Amino acid sequence: MKTVSEVKSFAGVQGVYSHQSESCGCEMTFAVFVPPLVRDRKVPVIWYLSGLTCTHANVMEKGEYRRLAAELGVIVVCPDTSPRGPGVPDEKDNWQFGSGAGFYLDATQEPFAENYRMYSYIVTELPALIESEFPADMSRQGIFGHSMGGHGALTIALKHPDRYRSCSTFAPIVSPMTAAWSKPAFEKYLGKDETAWRTYDACALVEDGARFDEFLIDQGSADGFLDDGLRPWLFEAACKQAGIPLALNMRDGYDHSYFFISTFMEHHLRWHAERLL
Repeated sequence: MKTVSEVKSFAGVQGVYSHQSESCGCEMTFAVFVPPLVRDRKVPVIWYLSGLTCTHANVMEKGEYRRLAAELGVIVVCPDTSPRGPGVPDEKDNWQFGSGAGFYLDATQEPFAENYRMYSYIVTELPALIESEFPADMSRQGIFGHSMGGHGALTIALKHPDRYRSCSTFAPIVSPMTAAWSKPAFEKYLGKDETAWRTYDACALVEDGARFDEFLIDQGSADGFLDDGLRPWLFEAACKQAGIPLALNMRDGYDHSYFFISTFMEHHLRWHAERLL
């Protein structure tokens, strides 16, 4: 692991680091905020997964999470959204696929299968690095995310209910296999057989028997992607059918931006802290 930068913030340390990833076959960058006063103990970890076109830097610079993370005493990990580099296949004119759009899955189709393995990276490789390099209590983990990252948080939590104690999202893509802006990416990454897509679709996972204790979703009513890409009511119906508690908050007048996310960041962090601390 290489240190890209470390700065003091709210008496803790906001760091940016990189390492050579075996899962993604390239160098990956991620951000970690470590709260103060953790020299003699390990603290809970909350994972934040970012959305389409983003890197670790978007939430780090605009998410406004450090003050409360320092107060609560939790580590916040912000991975990148996809593999990057000159050797990584990409569609540079398509913001919904390739660089910045890894969709937190393991691709099976060439030429993407070698690098686009964000599911394995988030679930296996990066947690091992975090545990070895930071004062992280991996028995107390929460996960949340925005948009594509919300999709990632929901699917990963549903597949690993024994690992994560909490899961919340901002404006998640709840059914990417049926949404117009994500379905083409799924076909390129996973092939045309849609049965293979279901393991990376939150609604399908619940329909197929996956369970989690409870979820929190915040969604802006003025989100331009609401009807075409996000459709949280589909996940609400799936959770109701399965008996999974879901708090879906429709936030009047809010859009899809970090103005929305930063407004409700404290609400989400405190919600996770109640379950992790």
